[in-house]
Amino acid sequence: MDNKELVSRLLKVVAPYRGKLLVAMLAMILVAAFTGAQAWLVKDLLDKIFIAKDTFFLKLLPIVVVAIFCLKGVAYYLYTILLEQVGQSVIRDFRLAIFNHIHRQSLSFFNTMPTGTLMSRIISDVSLLQQAVSNALVGLVRDFFQVIILLGVVFYMNWRLAMISFVVLPVAAYPIIKFGQLFRKLSTRTQEETANTSNILHETITGSRIVKAFTNEEYEGNRFSRQVERLYGLTMNDARYRCIQHPLMEFIGGVAIAVIIWFGGLEVINGTATPGTFFAFLTALIAAYEPVKGVTRINSMIQRGLAAATRIYAILDIEPEIADKPGALPLPPFRKTIELRDISYRYNNEKAVLKNISLTVACGEALAIVGPSGGGKTTLTNLIPRFLDLSEGSILIDGTDIREVTVSSLRAQIAMVTQQTILFNDTVRNNIAYGDRLAPLAAIHEAARAAHAYDFIEALPQGFDTVIGESGARLSGGQQQRLSIARAILKNAPILILDEATSALDTESEREVQKALENLMKDRTTLVIAHRLSTIKNASRIIVIKEGEIVEQGNHDSLMALAGEYRNLYTMQ
Repeated sequence: MDNKELVSRLLKVVAPYRGKLLVAMLAMILVAAFTGAQAWLVKDLLDKIFIAKDTFFLKLLPIVVVAIFCLKGVAYYLYTILLEQVGQSVIRDFRLAIFNHIHRQSLSFFNTMPTGTLMSRIISDVSLLQQAVSNALVGLVRDFFQVIILLGVVFYMNWRLAMISFVVLPVAAYPIIKFGQLFRKLSTRTQEETANTSNILHETITGSRIVKAFTNEEYEGNRFSRQVERLYGLTMNDARYRCIQHPLMEFIGGVAIAVIIWFGGLEVINGTATPGTFFAFLTALIAAYEPVKGVTRINSMIQRGLAAATRIYAILDIEPEIADKPGALPLPPFRKTIELRDISYRYNNEKAVLKNISLTVACGEALAIVGPSGGGKTTLTNLIPRFLDLSEGSILIDGTDIREVTVSSLRAQIAMVTQQTILFNDTVRNNIAYGDRLAPLAAIHEAARAAHAYDFIEALPQGFDTVIGESGARLSGGQQQRLSIARAILKNAPILILDEATSALDTESEREVQKALENLMKDRTTLVIAHRLSTIKNASRIIVIKEGEIVEQGNHDSLMALAGEYRNLYTMQ
């Protein structure tokens, strides 16, 4: 993406705030005009008061100076507060856009995109972009007006001396351009390393139990240290270039001022200019050069912001693999069958994980799915709520292809309980109500009772208002699972998917969770992925998946009688 396209897209983001930006720009012009007036006053200050000793101007000029500084202060406050508001609004809009966009992606997106990278885009990159929008880009506009007005004052006073500025400005522009190119490259690499740092932090904090179990604190410390050193090196390179800009621009400005003093001094000595005119000219030129020097600082900020914008749009431009078709209708309430017609699925167009599977599940049926690890059991159940999309074939609910209905209406009719319990750092009440955020407290209590969770919840310090920690860290594995079951019960969806919901539990916890699951499965169409085959002996039907294909199906007794894959699995357990 080139700079022209990038700036065009950023202008569309800023467009809703153009009214505030216009007012801010007018205030900037006023600040620039008052700065020019301050330089102009130097002429009268020297010529009328200190040389001509005019008492009228002695009384008038202090009042004018106070008025100019006061009005300049008001205009400065106005544009700075408006720009801050626009900048923070852009941050908010981008963060919401990225957050909502990534949650529209399929599961395969999250399998390939590290969590730390996504966090870096939402937090770090958007902050850099805000600085470019609210400070740097607008700072350029402010400085542009200030330079134009002050150069106008300079040319009006002495056009011959002013021509020197046309020599200084191109000389000053060259390092600005070169440094800008360096800052763009450094910023891109710095943000990539920042994302890598976030990834390591996320992995080691969420995996702290494994780090401790394998006594790898020192290893992880060294790994993080190497990453931080890489980030430090890039940051210091950026700092070196930023720090050398200012003295370089000071030197260029110093040479220009020395030349002007020499030529201007000759004019005063020769009587072709007054001391007041010369010092007013010098003041205006110095004031005009300050924004030019400021461009070097602003330029590095802009380059970092543009590099951040490139990375942000790289995320926003990823089209969701799964989206509603134009004209998609809501799925009617499920009543008859779920039908899988000759379905296949491949990850990234590689070898098929599922191959030509055909299956019909009747309403109210409990279908158990078993088989060796890696056979495609979880992939199969992820296709029904469209967490993933089919490579071939079709899935129909009551005869309607799930790709023809809205994703939200499809998922509204499906509840899930997985082996990896996902709970939020919130209260017990809000975690259960995640299945129905408008549910009354009585319904939440009823769901907890059905999930055999009510007693242990009431025993918590604040009962249903107890905050359970990240991923439910303050609860045992069985308690976490029963909360997730209560959440599914409260949702009251007609289709239920259980993905090895008891495989990680001890025997006692499994017994409690199994009772809760039996309550959850009542009057629902259930697909159960089972690791422990003893838990699905009473299923209506069992299918065995091996290497992406259904190799056996029937009830427990008929499959045992076959003496095939199912019996081998059962015997091993």
